Amino acid sequence: MPRCFFIFAACLVVPAALAATSELTIERIFSSPDLSGPSLRQAELSPAGDRVTFIRARDEDRDLLDLWEYHIADDSTRLLVAADTVVADEGELAADERARRERARIAGLRGIVEYRWSGDGRFLIFPLGGNIYLLDLSAEAPEVRQVTDAEAFDIDPQVSPDGRYVAFVRERNLWLAEIETGATRQLTEDGDEVIANGLAEFIAQEEMGRSTGFWWSPDSRRIAFLRTDESAIEPTLRFEIQADRITMIEQRYPFTGTPNVSYRLGVIDLDADATRWIDLGATEDIYIARVDWLPDGDSLSFQRQSRDQKTLDLLIAPLNGSPPRILLTETSDTWINLHDDLRFLTRIQAFLWSSEADGFRHLYLYSMTGERIRRLTAGDWAVDAVKGVDEEAGLVYFTAAEAGPEEKHLYRQSLVTSSPENVSQISRRAGWHEIGMDRRARVYVDTFSSTRQPPQLSLHSADGERLAWLVENRVAGDHPYAPFRATHLPTEFGSLIAPHGFELRYRLTSPADFDPARRYPVFVHVYGGPTHRIVTDRWTRRTLFEQYFARRGYVVFSLDNRGVVRQGKAFQNEIYLNMGRVEVVDQMIGLDWLRTQDFVDPKRIGIFGWSYGGYVALMALAQHPGNFAAGVAVAPVTDWALYDTHYTERYLGKPQDQPEAYRQGNVLTWADRIADPLLLIHPMADDNVLFTHSTLLMQKLQEERIPFDLMAYPGEKHGIAGPSQRVHVHEMIARFIHQHLQPQRQKLP
Repeated sequence: MPRCFFIFAACLVVPAALAATSELTIERIFSSPDLSGPSLRQAELSPAGDRVTFIRARDEDRDLLDLWEYHIADDSTRLLVAADTVVADEGELAADERARRERARIAGLRGIVEYRWSGDGRFLIFPLGGNIYLLDLSAEAPEVRQVTDAEAFDIDPQVSPDGRYVAFVRERNLWLAEIETGATRQLTEDGDEVIANGLAEFIAQEEMGRSTGFWWSPDSRRIAFLRTDESAIEPTLRFEIQADRITMIEQRYPFTGTPNVSYRLGVIDLDADATRWIDLGATEDIYIARVDWLPDGDSLSFQRQSRDQKTLDLLIAPLNGSPPRILLTETSDTWINLHDDLRFLTRIQAFLWSSEADGFRHLYLYSMTGERIRRLTAGDWAVDAVKGVDEEAGLVYFTAAEAGPEEKHLYRQSLVTSSPENVSQISRRAGWHEIGMDRRARVYVDTFSSTRQPPQLSLHSADGERLAWLVENRVAGDHPYAPFRATHLPTEFGSLIAPHGFELRYRLTSPADFDPARRYPVFVHVYGGPTHRIVTDRWTRRTLFEQYFARRGYVVFSLDNRGVVRQGKAFQNEIYLNMGRVEVVDQMIGLDWLRTQDFVDPKRIGIFGWSYGGYVALMALAQHPGNFAAGVAVAPVTDWALYDTHYTERYLGKPQDQPEAYRQGNVLTWADRIADPLLLIHPMADDNVLFTHSTLLMQKLQEERIPFDLMAYPGEKHGIAGPSQRVHVHEMIARFIHQHLQPQRQKLP
């Protein structure tokens, strides 16, 4: 899906006497060490609950990742595996692995980018340089051991629950390796250029939130896997333009309104060396959104979504030969958002499920016959995700927007509650909490940040008490951020009213040395896409790009329009069949409000967006010419007919069925009205929002004799991740905005 590449938050406000100040430049923002402190990823409690592992970037190289641990008993943090001591040169990634990393938005990272625990907590498994490596923590002197060694590239390693095997995908087939001996075994045979076994398809990775295509049974006796067939998708040529060559890639890209992959769901019995195929139903044009084992390992569940995404079935497939049965069905007049909240309980014959049926995502308890036992949460706020279940204590833990859409907190509810509207908030500090709980839901790790604090990693008991800092990341002393903190600027949150009474949340950062008697230019940073919020009380390193503008005399403003998540389904539904119109109406409400502020110069307002944000920026420029002093669109969608099935049809239906929605949502329909200065930027090897989106717009603007500025990046993907290129693109954006909003200055300070 189009992704937000700049999520805004503000920074610490510290009296100038407490810290020295330095000049914040774009080059410094993207150089090492990372100004936000240690870059932390994938913090997980071990199955035994004795340590927390996480991936951390090098201080001297923010793109090179190593594996670390915090040992609870010793109260110590240490490096477990330095990636370059295992493999000095990773070499070139396989095509499927490059695609997986691009889908996960980690294409610019190197080293240990992911890892997995064995079920017994003995092993850590991670891929590196195309092979699979193991760290045995039970040994007296833990050391890394290579599990596989082949010229082929091994993808998505997963350890069996009993710790005996690791399964992985090699050349689009499913393989098995015995951990003790390294002996390998091929489980499927027919993988080729159109058939893939155990590998999540493009749509699953990019749009459905499913990054794998196979699943171990709880007893380690079976592996469920999806076999996908892309033969119905017409091959098309995609051009990746490098600096010195053009690579033509034949890709089976599922353009909206065209065929998708077809599925088979199989279960491999490892002892019998046999595969059982599950009946997926009479309709072939479907999505298999999720697959989960039941606790006994004798039945498999899968979620079947209709092509129009208005129906979602949860089915149970017994492995005794009985046909699958529908456990429950969700329906919608618009679309159904997928989730990962299914939890099968072991002490009672029941499962947890979340649904937006009442307008907000909430939790429910169901019997194994599909009957609703009780509602667990209620209110005009949305549950984000289930994080843990303590069956012994009868409690479920989840994150939610109960405190407001800008914040994310951890909450607790009883499984036998009679008052679903009353939930207990566990996390305490205002801001954004990303939570990972242990299997028993007794402790959790919290990756916390806010507009006042860069990311911190801490360990907590289930009642919220902090047990230990893993990475405190205090901005003091020699912290990379310390020289800049005294002049960082606070964020103000507020709300405006949209049509039909909907609340539009905004954030605003006033410029340095703010004087309400002056009039300032405004840098509007927009995203607006339905899958992400931009107005959040959190910290990311990309925050600093907007701080850069505020420190140079700009008001920085962002608004979340109708259609985005975490404000209820009715708020999202406004975008249905209306992409490119509703968002612009709301963004102009924000613009009109800005113009009423005495400190805003209404003639010096610029707009910038990346991906979906680039699309909204273009639509705002085209539908409301003369309102902006400048606009910048990076990697924008221009024609939704060129985007993929699952994302686009969710909001617009098929182009054959909704031609007017596609016409109205097409930038090219409106492009002849663009009159304000425009900088168009696109990576030339983008496999998400294809370069074609921008070339079509270039041609249209040229035909209309509309001047515009252009910058293209050879070899770069959607995120423009090259170390020099990411500095260059942000300098381009800043230079263009400054040229048109601060023309009296000769250059950026």
